[in-house]
Amino acid sequence: MIFMDRLAEAINIIKTHERMGRESCTVDSTKLLKSVLATLKKESYIKDFEEFKVGKFMKIKIMLSNRINAMGVVKPRYAIQKDTIQKYETRYIPSKDFGILVISTPKGLMTNREAREKQTGGRLVLYVY
Repeated sequence: MIFMDRLAEAINIIKTHERMGRESCTVDSTKLLKSVLATLKKESYIKDFEEFKVGKFMKIKIMLSNRINAMGVVKPRYAIQKDTIQKYETRYIPSKDFGILVISTPKGLMTNREAREKQTGGRLVLYVY
């Protein structure tokens, strides 16, 4: 099976397993997904993740914390400036301080709060609350 967007597929698997109340799930590994998972772990939306090899393919096992209410990939990946982060927060997050936007910046992946502190813009990747 060919997937067009591996990040969107992985986020959909995580979201589905969270709704079903499972403790873990397994997805295909990519560099972007590992960076996103590190951000989610830092914000405690997931417990942990580990990468392992199955045959010649790399997979990631994600230990879920059942803290995610909603999660989604933003398409198209809007280019946002440091002044317009608030506009996208109101669009994708239901309440102030009740979720995060993950932004791909020249300084790496970071949350909307970190991007505001560092005064940088980037591309919107996903939202979680």
